[in-house]
Amino acid sequence: MVDGIIHRLKILDIFADDILEGNKTFELRYNDRNYQKGDFIKFVVVDGEGHVSRHPLGRELFQIVYFLEGWGLKDGYVALGIQRLPQELLH
Repeated sequence: MVDGIIHRLKILDIFADDILEGNKTFELRYNDRNYQKGDFIKFVVVDGEGHVSRHPLGRELFQIVYFLEGWGLKDGYVALGIQRLPQELLH
C-alpha cells in the first residue's frame, strides 16, 4: 500500500512509451505543486489535443527518487528522477 502525496500529471502520449519502457526516468516540471523526494506520480496520458488516452502508463505509479532545482534549470522548474513501483506494492 502506498502512503503519501500522489501528483496526477498530464503527459503527452509521445513520451508515454519511453517512460513505460524505462528509457525516460525523469520529468522536468514547473514546481507549482511543491514536489518532494518520496512523493508519487500518477500519469494521465493525453494526445496533442488534450484527450485522455487509455495508454497502459496510466495504470502505473511512479515515485520521485531524485529532486533537483537550480543548476541551470529555469527559475521555478525542477528535474524529478522517477522510478516505477512494482505492482504488488499497489494493492
